[in-house]
Formats: sequence, structure tokens, C-alpha cells
Amino acid sequence: MRRALRDAMAQAERAAELARLLDAAQAKLAEAERATEELRAVEERLAAAEDELARSRASEERLRRELAEQRYQTEVAKWKLSSIQVARWSRLGDAIKTGKSNPVRLARGLRGAARPAPRPAAPKRQPVAAPASAEKQAAPGAAFQARSSVRTIEGRSVKLKPFRVPTGPNTRPHLTVAAVLDPHEEALLRYEWRQTVGFTPRDFARVLPLEVPHLLLVGSVTEGPWAEEVIGEPGEGLRALLAWCAERGIRTAFWHTGGDLADYRATAKLFEYVFTAVHADLPRWRAVHRRAGLLPFAIQPRVHNPLPLAGDRFDRVLTLEEMLPDHLSYPDVLTSYRWPKAVTVPQSTPDWRLAEIAACGTPIGPTPDDRRAHAAIRQAYARGTMTERVDEFLEEIGLPAARATLNVSVIVPATAGGDLDHGLAQVAAQSGVAQAVIVTADEGAAEEAGKHARDAMPGVDVIVRVAEPGLTTGGLLNRALDLCEGDLVAVMDPRDGYGEHYLADLARSFLYTTADVVGKASYYAYLRGPGATVLRQPDAAYRYLPEICGGTLLARRTVLRGLGIADLSEGWDEVLMRQCREDGVRVFSADRFNYVRVREDDPALLSSARLVEYGRAEPHALA
Repeated sequence: MRRALRDAMAQAERAAELARLLDAAQAKLAEAERATEELRAVEERLAAAEDELARSRASEERLRRELAEQRYQTEVAKWKLSSIQVARWSRLGDAIKTGKSNPVRLARGLRGAARPAPRPAAPKRQPVAAPASAEKQAAPGAAFQARSSVRTIEGRSVKLKPFRVPTGPNTRPHLTVAAVLDPHEEALLRYEWRQTVGFTPRDFARVLPLEVPHLLLVGSVTEGPWAEEVIGEPGEGLRALLAWCAERGIRTAFWHTGGDLADYRATAKLFEYVFTAVHADLPRWRAVHRRAGLLPFAIQPRVHNPLPLAGDRFDRVLTLEEMLPDHLSYPDVLTSYRWPKAVTVPQSTPDWRLAEIAACGTPIGPTPDDRRAHAAIRQAYARGTMTERVDEFLEEIGLPAARATLNVSVIVPATAGGDLDHGLAQVAAQSGVAQAVIVTADEGAAEEAGKHARDAMPGVDVIVRVAEPGLTTGGLLNRALDLCEGDLVAVMDPRDGYGEHYLADLARSFLYTTADVVGKASYYAYLRGPGATVLRQPDAAYRYLPEICGGTLLARRTVLRGLGIADLSEGWDEVLMRQCREDGVRVFSADRFNYVRVREDDPALLSSARLVEYGRAEPHALA
């Protein structure tokens, strides 16, 4: 009886404790909900404040322009009055009026009025004075970063972390260009050479001698201190800048990227070369200037790439207007490109805009599809990058277009478990391979492998070496690495599957990352034993990570030789990744497509992967 009573009392105490904990949890939940509501209200107020600030800045800009116009009109009125006062007929009238009662004064006045008098110079419109903060932003070397981090969708404020626009390095460090461009054009070209910006009509003679440029490139700008100089009749500041360049033998080019051609015709005639971004306008420009060419918009890999924003994408399909509201600066546009789950666009959207969105990895269309988005990235790059456009531009104006290239050497280690013919066939399907290095311990297979490789890869330097029997996979790789001559070295495992776009897609990572080693930490694998396809680390794409899979290794040759490869058959890639961490070598995990790891069974892989289906991996992996 007492035991039953004690049990009942214990149960009552536990029930009371549970009730207390439940009440505490409900109170915390209510507090969290209130905090969430307060945060949402604060975000809405912040968005409203930012909108009001944008409107205030627009109003301030309008008032500054109106003030500048009023000042100009006042100067014009003063000039007209001065011109009338110095006119001969006016001075004759004044002499007659003041000397009509004094013949001597009249004669003296008439003689003075008969002499020519200099006319005052007509005033010119001056650039609209920018506020102090804007002048600081326009200074050479100013930050070019996104700032607007709140978007409003159907009255809901959404905060996102801005995309960090990269700084340096540039493609042609030997070339310096003084550029007068709008923000979009500046973003396209700022990584193609050392670009000097921010100088004005008042200070160019002080700024440019600090690093005398090889080229002056002026665009059809619509804002900033040079807009009044290039629109309509060329201003004195622009003429002085062109004269300064002519004295020093600096080439000059005008780039028409938008706006009425007639507004820039007079300005363009002052330059040695004229280029247009619109192919349809080229015949009209050729009628204006004998040296007219084409410099169209293209994607800039440093800013138009699939590097994601911090956090997940906004889980909605947006329209183009929702994704790109009017008030965004171009750095903020680069943030918006990476934001939505997908975007729908009108048919009138320019091709260059579609290419920029696709290059940032955002699916275009009503249905998000990662495989289709990955293929769209490749297609956007295949249309040509700004680097390739600048090559043609520099050749046309006679400046050196030389730049570093990334040739690839591929190592195929003939391991005991791999099908060498299968591996060579996959290397042959790749584009951009300059050299194939095959190292095998089987002397009989070496000759046959070399013959097959040379037949399958005409134009590729094929090297076959026989290593001593019993050498580990890491040992084979080290022997092959000594024979590689390419800027990049890839390792392709004969056991695994590689899509035809695998190597080209992977090498593209070096165009927009600062990594020395790239590969895949996220990938599909096919296990023959259970017949299952699994996906390893789905969220590891486009990230700097501690390690990638050895069968997807692509690294700078000089860095890889410095690291060395461990003399192991299994785990050589894990040791290499550990060495990268110790030496501070950055490792980047690219997309998860066009590679399939093939094994009979792999318990470790199963424990860290997600089952996709029972069946082959190619329908999921190839894109």
C-alpha cells in the first residue's frame, strides 16, 4: 500500500514537473513568436526607410541638377548682357547719349566705340556637383560592393547577404587602361587589365600621370562627372583629356553601349577608334567613323559565376521585375542574380541579361531544375566571355592581347581495378586536353594503350611510361606528375565515369575562384553490388571545403608538385587534402555533375550519402 502511494506521489510529481516544463516551453515559444514579429516589423521599417532614403537621394539629385541648370541659365543671361554691352552699336548709342551736350566728349566716345572690343566667352554647362560622399565613392580605387540587402516581395521584406564582388587579380597585368564607364561596363572590364577609374574633368591631369595608361576607353556614360562632357557637343574637359592623351601617344577608343547614337556622334568623332555593343548599330557607326568595330557585352567570369550567396536561395520563382527592382546598383544586381529559386523573363529580355542570369546558376523558367541550370551555365560561357571579346578588341586597336592560358595534362593511373581502355576513351571525349600521361606497371599493356590513345586523341601529346611492378597508385601519380607540362594537372580514375563536359566544366572554376585545387566533394556514385545510385554531400557544391574526391582532382601543376602525393594505393587523396590544409592551399568543390564514382561496394560512402534510386547514375549525373 505504501509502495503504491509512493509510486502515485512520484507520478504526480513527474506530471507536475512535466506541466511546469510545458508551461515554460510554451512561454518561451510565445516569446520567440513575439521576437519574430518584432524582427519582421523592424525589417519592414528598415525596408521602408531604405526606400525613403532612395527617394530622398533621387530628389536630392534632381534638385542638384535643377540648381546647376539655373546657375547655367544665369551665366547665359549674364553673357548675353555682356555681349550686348560690348557690341559696337550699343557702345555708339552710349557715346551719343552721354556726349550730346559736349562735342569733345562725343568725339572721344565715338572714337572709342569705333575700336573693336573683345566679346566674352560663352559659358559651358558644368558637371553636376556630386555630394561629398559620392565624390569619395568616385575616387580611384573606391569599393565596388553591393550594399542593398533587403528586398520587398508582395509587401514582405526579405533580407539577404550581399554578394561580395571580388577584387583582383586581373587577366593582363601588363596593360593599364583609363576608363570612363557606367557601373555595368566597369564590372565587365575591370578584371581584364589594370583599370584606372574615378578621375574627373578637373583632376585627370593629376591622377593619370600616377600610372600613365596605354589606352583611354570612354563609354556612352549617362551619369557622373563625364556625362555632360560626352552627350551632345563634346565638353572642354573631354577635349583637354584627348589632347593630353595625344601628346603622350595614348590610344583612345569610344564605346557606345546604349542611348541614342545621335547624342554621341560628335564625341565619337574625336576618338581614334569607335566600338559599339549592339551589332545592329555597326553599319551606322561605320558611316560616322572609319575605324568602327564591335565590342558586345559578354559574361565576366569573375562576377557572373555560380558562387552562391550565404544561406539558401529564396524559395520562390520570381519575375524579372521582382528580382531586379529599378533602384538597384549593378553590384546589387549581381546579388539579385543569385537570389531566387528560379526566374521567369519576358521574351524581350536582352541576350546579355539572360546570359548573366544563367552564368550565376539561376534557372530561367517556371520550374527550377539544377541539371538544366548547370547546362545553361556552360552554354552562357560557350557564347564567349568578356576576356575573349577583349582579345579581339585589343588586336583591332593594336595593343598586345597576350594573357595566361590554362593547358591541362591528364594523368590516367593504370590501377589493378581499373579498365585502362575505358579510362582512355573517357579522356579522349574531353575538350581542352593538351597532354595525356599514362603510367602502367604492365609493359605489354603500355604499347597497346599508347597506340589506342594516339589514335583516339590526335593532336594531344600522349606519353606512356612503364613503372616497376607493385607500385602504389600514389607512386604512379608521382611518376606521372614529373612528366606533366600543362598548367593544370587532372587525375582521372579508369574505374569511374566521366561525362564529355566534365573537364571543361571543372577547369572553368579557375576563372572565378582563388583556389589552387578544385574537384568535387558532391557527386553521384554507383554501387554495383546493391545496384544503387547515391548522392554524396548534396550541399557541398560551389564551396571552399577541406577536401574533394581524388578521382576528380584538378590542380595547378606547380602547387601539386610542391605538395607531393603520398605513396599509397588507398587514401592518397585524403593525405593530399590534409597536406593542403596544413600548407594553406585553398580547395574548391565545384558542381556535382558529369562524374560518377563506380565501386562494387563502399560502406563508408553509403554512410555519408543519400540514396537516389536503385539503377544507373548517368540519368542523374550527366548534364
